Amino acid sequence: MASAMLNGAEHLTLRRGLSPNGLGFVGSDFHGKQFLKMGLVSNTRISKSGARAIVPKCSVSASRPASQPRFIQHKKEAFWFYRFLSIVYDHVINPGHWTEDMRDDALEPADLNDRRMIVVDVGGGTGFTTLGIVKHVDAKNVTILDQSPHQLARAKKKAPLKECKIIEGDAEDLPFRTDYADRYVSAGSIEYWPDPQRGIKEAYRVLKLGGKACVIGPVYPTFWLSRFFADVWMLFPKEEEYIEWFEKAGFKDVQLKRIGPKWYRGVRRHGLIMGCSVTGVKPASGDSPLQLGPKAEDVSEPVKPLSFLTRFILGALAGMYYVLVPIYMWLKDQIVPKGQPI
Repeated sequence: MASAMLNGAEHLTLRRGLSPNGLGFVGSDFHGKQFLKMGLVSNTRISKSGARAIVPKCSVSASRPASQPRFIQHKKEAFWFYRFLSIVYDHVINPGHWTEDMRDDALEPADLNDRRMIVVDVGGGTGFTTLGIVKHVDAKNVTILDQSPHQLARAKKKAPLKECKIIEGDAEDLPFRTDYADRYVSAGSIEYWPDPQRGIKEAYRVLKLGGKACVIGPVYPTFWLSRFFADVWMLFPKEEEYIEWFEKAGFKDVQLKRIGPKWYRGVRRHGLIMGCSVTGVKPASGDSPLQLGPKAEDVSEPVKPLSFLTRFILGALAGMYYVLVPIYMWLKDQIVPKGQPI
């Protein structure tokens, strides 16, 4: 992912395909040499300037078991985590991992092209992503859903969101009727879903025929220390997993766009909270054809206080690592000569 891509001038779209050795990912590093990683086939889109997207050799997620669960934080821990983080979320987390430029770039594939569209922002939190949505859609047609009343309280205070519907709810059990919305958006929420496939299935169900889902989330890092904290903290899916979840739910024309802060300079091995924007189109009315069993986590069930406290504290400590990562990368951006990957 070249820095030009992060500036929104161009982007890389990924889809499934066959390489000579089977299912693979084909691209080139900064020196133009081809390389192959298991997972996907890349397509480049040409920008208006005629430039072609560059795929750095650390863009592909590191190898790990498919859908490996994190063992510290899930929805219950997230509820209390954001009880405190909501106070500084927009001022501490977003500047490093989810900037306005990144948000607008990530929302571009959602095709928010009609102000009359009905849009649901699932896991909308403080409404930071919703602010990008209401640039293109009338606020009265947008619903913000989150399990955290503390995050939603912040969203309610933002003037552009005054007309939005704001409700508490579960991303894996949405309170919307089938074939309800024109667009489904979820940014920075999938990390906490115990069963991401169920959440994507719900996205399919609530969309109208021809509606589009846009899920924005982290990508599994390649640096060993980042991988350790990713596994400890929450779910950092591989790019292949996002696409597989969409396809299994029934979506068509599934595409993945890589995103990141400008100062990452295309190198993503350390990992970041927002790493990709995945979209898919609903091809038929009704529920998803995918059948699933019981939910993996029921937030209404009681927890063991000691176990919960341990998981919460360890998860919060692991999360601090990803607060330090953007600071470290920003400092490197100031020191390393421009034009060189960091």
